[in-house]
Amino acid sequence: MDLYRSHVLICGGTGCTSSGAEQLIGEFEAQLAANGLEKEVKIVKTGCFGLCALGPVVVVYPEGAFYSMVKKEDVAEIVTEHLLKGRIVKRLVYSETIEDDSIKSLNEVDFYKKQQRVALRNCGVINPENIEEYIAFDGYKALATAITEMTPQEVINTIKESGLRGRGGGGFPTGLKWEFASKSVNEQKYVCCNADEGDPGAFMDRSILEGDPHSVLEAMAIAGYAIGANQGYIYIRAEYPIAVQRLEIAIKQAKEYGLLGENIFGTDFSFDIGLRLGAGAFVCGEETALMTSIEGHRGEPRPRPPFPAVKGLWGKPTILNNVETYANIPVIINNGVEWFTKIGTEKSKGTKVFALGGKINNTGLVEVPMGTTMREIVEEIGGGVPNGKKFKAAQTGGPSGGCIPASLIDTPIDYDSLISIGSMMGSGGLIVMDEDNCMVDIAKFFLEFTVDESCGKCSPCRIGTKRLLEILDKITKGNGTLEDLDRLELLCNNIKNASLCGLGQTAPNPVLSTLRYFRDEYVAHVVDKKCPAGVCKSLTNFEIIADKCKGCSACARKCPANAITGEIKKPFVIDKEKCIKCGACIETCKFGAIVKR
Repeated sequence: MDLYRSHVLICGGTGCTSSGAEQLIGEFEAQLAANGLEKEVKIVKTGCFGLCALGPVVVVYPEGAFYSMVKKEDVAEIVTEHLLKGRIVKRLVYSETIEDDSIKSLNEVDFYKKQQRVALRNCGVINPENIEEYIAFDGYKALATAITEMTPQEVINTIKESGLRGRGGGGFPTGLKWEFASKSVNEQKYVCCNADEGDPGAFMDRSILEGDPHSVLEAMAIAGYAIGANQGYIYIRAEYPIAVQRLEIAIKQAKEYGLLGENIFGTDFSFDIGLRLGAGAFVCGEETALMTSIEGHRGEPRPRPPFPAVKGLWGKPTILNNVETYANIPVIINNGVEWFTKIGTEKSKGTKVFALGGKINNTGLVEVPMGTTMREIVEEIGGGVPNGKKFKAAQTGGPSGGCIPASLIDTPIDYDSLISIGSMMGSGGLIVMDEDNCMVDIAKFFLEFTVDESCGKCSPCRIGTKRLLEILDKITKGNGTLEDLDRLELLCNNIKNASLCGLGQTAPNPVLSTLRYFRDEYVAHVVDKKCPAGVCKSLTNFEIIADKCKGCSACARKCPANAITGEIKKPFVIDKEKCIKCGACIETCKFGAIVKR
């Protein structure tokens, strides 16, 4: 067994890979060899560390030096100074981790100190392509415990007592779902994993699969034992090539180690897992549409009942959970129900992973105990809104969720609290908005997505969402009426009540929540024919303030429509008929002389 004095952990998630992490690995290998350190220092390609805005990320242990935004040309300095001479390269270290010339633990950094990594416990810690590293962190111990020391019903009882609820959006009790399937009598049953993750801005499930794929495989095998299934399927979108590749490697390794396949751990329990690639249809995140797609048909939802636990994949009893839900299963069995139930709130146990994006300083992946407030996530973990702008709202649940206004920033993040204010947990996308966002435009953005992604099977969703979008488009162009606001609400409620599946039933949520909390913006669009945020082009005019204009002509030279004219050293003017409202003039002006009205 090789022993190394230092380990260089390099993020191999999609974000850092897109920023050049693979090139860093090659350069580290070359520089270590050039300095004779290849037998003393080990390079480990890991999953996501969470701070995606700082990628590519490199962490060197045992010091714990967190290097951010590392470039290929920085590698030689890290190797020669840090790994050879023992001097940390401070200019490359994430500033939050340095205090009085010493390196702080990541757990002391604002981004991490309020987090509790359960589902993400191995991401950024192990090499996801090495099963032995997963095993070293108690990997497959829970599976061994379940099938050699527990009955299927005892496994189900454990999950029920833990209070674990589905992390895919609906929040249905996981153990109860398993129990329904276990009681369905059939020789063939199935376990499915929803890794389709189609919400705009969501990358939680992808990151877990890229950083810790074995945790999902182990959990699915445990689920198979609990309900009496011998076959599982992971439905994952083809746009996740790194996650797909690591799942393929993990499945192959698990079979080689006898952890998938026939007679696992010498018992009579057998379980196998296959991959099915989705084409990126948002509706296939709905459980019956997903199963229809696995069967080889067009992904469309089926009426329920019967529910999948009774009649699912190929008409057989089936359970479906998403990636994050499964990632919690092994740790619940290993650490016990009492440990898990101490995390979170009374009705929302455990943690929740969020993909934090939008107008936020610390874009990335976070995992917090249920009950953490929106303020803690935005201001402390997220580092606040950039450029001195004010927090305006946060959208949770993507196209199925709703906007949480600044007045409710102290709302605890749990299933029931979010539903009570007109939003929902969803799969975990969390988009932060500032004062420059138009809430009518935000509602329109999500409706455009839903209209495109509707499968068209039921008319309330197929036709209703299109009509909603037409009204919103009319309002953003300054042609709306107050009666249109009433029509919006009526149509939203009809779509919610009459749609076949969850996509249509939740599609009106962004409209209803913005109408509820930002009705004044809708009224401004309709009555005043103005967009308060200056986003809707049809309702926005650009104007040069004569007293501030220095007559430098920079704006005129930058204007692509030749809409700005004037004489040098005299105030310029904008021809509103020619102006295409691109905003290039505002970005160019150094004197703040151009405003949107």
